Amino acid sequence: MLIDSHHRVHNYLRISLTDNCNLRCFYCMPEEDYEFTPHSRLMQPEEIESLAKLFVDNGVNKIRLTGGEPLVRKDAADIILRLAKLPVKLTLTTNATRLHDFVTALEAAKVSSLNISLDTLDPDKFNIITRRNNFTKVMDNIQLMIERNFHVKVNVVVMKGMNDQEINDFIAWTKDTPIHVRFIEFMPFEGNRWTSNQVFTWGEMLEEISGKYKPIALPGDVHDTAKKYKIEGHLGTFAVISTMSSPFCGACNRLRLTADGKMKNCLFSKEETDLLSALRGGQDVLALIKNSIASKAKELGGQFTKDFEKIHTEDLQNRSMISIGG
Repeated sequence: MLIDSHHRVHNYLRISLTDNCNLRCFYCMPEEDYEFTPHSRLMQPEEIESLAKLFVDNGVNKIRLTGGEPLVRKDAADIILRLAKLPVKLTLTTNATRLHDFVTALEAAKVSSLNISLDTLDPDKFNIITRRNNFTKVMDNIQLMIERNFHVKVNVVVMKGMNDQEINDFIAWTKDTPIHVRFIEFMPFEGNRWTSNQVFTWGEMLEEISGKYKPIALPGDVHDTAKKYKIEGHLGTFAVISTMSSPFCGACNRLRLTADGKMKNCLFSKEETDLLSALRGGQDVLALIKNSIASKAKELGGQFTKDFEKIHTEDLQNRSMISIGG
């Protein structure tokens, strides 16, 4: 098992397949003309498979594929099918623009749950946030995946003054649609122009929702990052990921591999461990993994606390979100 110095067992690995994306969401990408990692510096399919197997052999039982947009990789289906052979629950986070091309591969790999990023139900605002005109395609693919019996989770990064007024529109969507909407507090990363006054907190979200509905809290697992709720009579459910106002680090079980093969023991950690170079050089990769986990901070990468109003982004040392992997 992979256990850190705070006695947390790590059994969940998030693997970024690429830092490339066909959208340009401003809170994720520093700029429109972003310099993506050359293919030769990315983990190749057999390397992803090898590293994933090493983690699985040491206790990991869930793997999530992320990006960038993981499905822009030409070999994405190959990678998905390779990892499907491992004894893990395999899931995917995507912007849904290319899902229609991967239904067969996802079904063959028994990927039953998808996280789909969608921050607005307004087509014009979608264009502003993503800087691309793909709203209809995303909505069509969400409906397609529901019809194909995938469990669809919709990730909504809530930003004050941008889309906070749409929260109840998303709740209304769950009335007749079996989706799980997850509202995510806006988090600081390199180049995303984060300021604390843009954070719409868990408490504020519940207050907004309670003005129209009566949320019912649902039981959760100790490792859950999301606080789950339902509205009586709704087919779908919703949740809040309260990273900024109420962190959930105490039972963290997550590890990350960036597309260029660097291990991050926390989303906000400034330290990285180069597993890909070690793998290519025939070094003891497991020892590096264990050393990284042993050095994991108690919370939030050791860079800030839940007093997010006191965060100075210029003091944070981290990558952009797209470079880390969602």
